[in-house]
Amino acid sequence: MKKAIIGKKVGMTQIFDENGKVIPVTVIEAGPCIVSQKKTIESDGYNALQVGFGDIRPKLVNKPLKGHFDKSDIAPKRTLREFRLENIDAYNVGDVIKADIFENGEKVDVTGTSKGKGWAGVIKRWNFRRLKETHGSGPVVRKGGSNGACSDPSRVFKGKKMSGHLGAERVTVQNLTVVKVDAENNMIAIKGALPGPKGSIVLVRNSVKG
Repeated sequence: MKKAIIGKKVGMTQIFDENGKVIPVTVIEAGPCIVSQKKTIESDGYNALQVGFGDIRPKLVNKPLKGHFDKSDIAPKRTLREFRLENIDAYNVGDVIKADIFENGEKVDVTGTSKGKGWAGVIKRWNFRRLKETHGSGPVVRKGGSNGACSDPSRVFKGKKMSGHLGAERVTVQNLTVVKVDAENNMIAIKGALPGPKGSIVLVRNSVKG
């Protein structure tokens, strides 16, 4: 990982390019983020940067976190994340990371928490097909069917696709294109849809496949 930033999903809109083509984009409020800690192999066993994003009132921060921020001599931040960057020597505690680290046309990976959809059946959760709604199918046209044999193996195998909790999990969308960077307003417009609802925290990193 060469560069990364924490952002907040603002919402979706559309942008027209120079040829008049409509590009659907998701707007992210990216930064400004502040480096709150540098982790090194000597002290922590690995190299990483801890980055803070979003202001929070000091009275809402617990004592351990307050001591952590006081040690770094920075204002308390609402969100803390770690990035294992290739070159952490280029940063010091207190440095500010802004949206202009990315450029138009650059490929990025975006990680967020998908929308929670509660308990869902197998059709919505796993795209199962319904039974035929003809005579004799009974009230089970949206059920999952058999879960396995009876006497052998006398259990349900792990990973069996069944109904359950859907969404609210960590999702990464890869190889997205940065359409526009507004450094003054700390905004990044990325082509396509991103995981999570409006106002959720997302992590933007340079693409590992780009």
